[in-house]
Amino acid sequence: MERAPVTLKGAEELKEELKRLKTEERPRITQDIATAREHGDLKENAEYHAAREEQSFLEGRIQQLEGILSTAQIIDVANLNVDDRVVFGAKVDLADVETGDELTYEIVGDIEADIEKNKIAISSPIARALIGKEIDDVATVQAPAGIIEYEIIDIRYD
Repeated sequence: MERAPVTLKGAEELKEELKRLKTEERPRITQDIATAREHGDLKENAEYHAAREEQSFLEGRIQQLEGILSTAQIIDVANLNVDDRVVFGAKVDLADVETGDELTYEIVGDIEADIEKNKIAISSPIARALIGKEIDDVATVQAPAGIIEYEIIDIRYD
């Protein structure tokens, strides 16, 4: 079984979510089910069925998080010898060579990737093009819209 890489920060966020689901959400849903049962006939009790469905989704997410955390390879970027190169966990400031537009990406594991937070998966074309590069290098990315070139402005490991 291949262990999925996760940043130390990402692993902590997953642990916090798991803790919240177990200590806050699970008891709340259990109480919602108990309250709905008090309303009588369970066959036609929409509140009861909604609470049971929510419980099912919650238990599925708890199992998913426990599975991820039990097999994840947690990587602390602070302990890597990076020599100012782009590696897993790095935040990279880029400039589009053609347009000059600037953007920042953090390279993370597939599990914690979230494009809305500018976290890109290590398996993405952009991340693969950036890995191993240094400041002032140009990374060429084959995107669906064509080839895009990014100049690396800065690399941070925080």
